[in-house]
Amino acid sequence: MSDWISSFVFFFAVIDPVGTLPVFIAVTSRHAEWQKRKIAWLAVLVATGILLFFLLVGQFLLEAIGVPLSAFQVAGGVVLFLFALTMIFGDSKPEQEMEIVREGHETAIFPLAVPSIASPGAMLAAVVLTDNHRFDMMHQLNTASAMLAVLAIVIALLLTANWIYRFIGNAGASIVSRVMGLILASVATTNVLVGIQQFFSI
Repeated sequence: MSDWISSFVFFFAVIDPVGTLPVFIAVTSRHAEWQKRKIAWLAVLVATGILLFFLLVGQFLLEAIGVPLSAFQVAGGVVLFLFALTMIFGDSKPEQEMEIVREGHETAIFPLAVPSIASPGAMLAAVVLTDNHRFDMMHQLNTASAMLAVLAIVIALLLTANWIYRFIGNAGASIVSRVMGLILASVATTNVLVGIQQFFSI
């Protein structure tokens, strides 16, 4: 159970469902309610497909090109750490992706599905948390279910986005994004340390 909770928190941090709300509201500001629901479902389904792809075949692709997972884990940890720093000290996730919306790319695929929901951090997490050499099939299924649980929260939040956003506003979403960044920085550091340990123990 603790492993499932750990995976859930990890995916919640990298996907950041609350931080997606302002992006969704901006993308769908000119759409009717039925169109907003359609966009929400399409974005989450596309993001789910992408993350499941990385979860199922990400490691095989790495091994096919001769990259050990320990090296990928260190690299992924560094990238996640830098990503977390931008969440803490730079523009928060909503602010970054609102800029993309302002530039006119208003579709369910970009920036909503990618990179808002299926973020680079989430793709890395899907690979690292399902290492075939470290985790058995049951653990990997638990990881997949934790990821799907976070995505279920995403679709629930998007379908009630206008109601929720009235209460938290952009400032509230920014605060949540920064807290998630701090959690993500801790997880990223752990990934780097574990990756280094595994690389030198081979």
